[in-house]
Amino acid sequence: MNIYLDNCSTTKPREEVIEEMVHFLRDEFANPSSLHRLGFNVEKKIEKARENIANFLNVKKDEIYFTSGGTESNNMAIQSVINKYNRFGKHIITSTIEHSSVLNVLKHYEENGYDITYLEVDNRGFISLEQLKDSLRDDTILISIMFVNNEIGTIQPIWEIKKLLTERKLKALLHVDGVQAFGKIPIKLKEWKVDTFSFSGHKIHGPKGVGGLYVRNELKLNPIIYGGNQERGFRSGTENVPGIMGLNKAVEIMRDNFYKEREHVRNVKAYFVKRLIDEIENIHINTPLDDNSSPYILNVSFEYVRGEVLLHYLEDKGIYVSTSSACSSKGTEKSHVLKALGLPDRAIEGTIRFCFSYDNTIEDMEYTVKILKDSVEEIRQITMR
Repeated sequence: MNIYLDNCSTTKPREEVIEEMVHFLRDEFANPSSLHRLGFNVEKKIEKARENIANFLNVKKDEIYFTSGGTESNNMAIQSVINKYNRFGKHIITSTIEHSSVLNVLKHYEENGYDITYLEVDNRGFISLEQLKDSLRDDTILISIMFVNNEIGTIQPIWEIKKLLTERKLKALLHVDGVQAFGKIPIKLKEWKVDTFSFSGHKIHGPKGVGGLYVRNELKLNPIIYGGNQERGFRSGTENVPGIMGLNKAVEIMRDNFYKEREHVRNVKAYFVKRLIDEIENIHINTPLDDNSSPYILNVSFEYVRGEVLLHYLEDKGIYVSTSSACSSKGTEKSHVLKALGLPDRAIEGTIRFCFSYDNTIEDMEYTVKILKDSVEEIRQITMR
């Protein structure tokens, strides 16, 4: 039996996605920039995919740019905004629990003379709108906030941020890292006046190596990647046609099943949480258990247990989880997200992240809780002697 609960790291592509990609690898393989009919036909299908994704997000077709994934999308948005608007100031606001693709690029700019304000979070992972309000300055050019945190699932109130900017009559732009939100929770980019929004294919049962960036039309940002002027000059490089078409197929299926799959995952998670609380002592649920968090993510600390050890115990029984973000889990540093919550080291060291999908069942959770309970008890017997 294999139970995959690492869906925040990546998801299993749907069969329809794989079939779509194979078709474009084998049959419609032409370069969409070519002038002949084969190339033109592929270009038309890319534009239809762009339109489908734009319709899902309720934005305009020409506000969607295809990229290699969330990291590139975040870099494109942040660096393009900084390069265009730094004449108005060098102050940027973000939070202490952003993804490394945001924090590391801002660290680079901080080392080059920019002033970065890092908003703190409370013990549930929420930023303070009061601190944000107090941090706003006339020379603030960008606010970059993750919509759904990739480790604990907290949903930030990004819809309130542009209200604050409007009240102060500031022109700072809002970038939202939407990688863990896209396809998982309702998104209203136009209503919330988001300026740029990143998303990725492999978090929604699509392929790796492809994603997208929404850029509000009025911005007219300049590229950070130059070349053959693909993607209307904003992101040069031959389009990843199989990836784009696989992403499009994943969005189509996800759009048609969005609420049904979300409700299924919510029920699976609720059952799992109840069983955990009832059957395993000395645990701490780090994810808010209400509508202020993603139903797809659950972060749990098991005291007197090392997370890496527990991960391998579970792996031996066919259960696959993670201890933190896959983008940083190879490192030796403790999770910066859990540290920001104020968790003690013993809790951080024993943390496991469970990420669910439509493919998980109640039966999966029953088996997982049983193996978890046995594993935690066995590890504690060893470590607490």
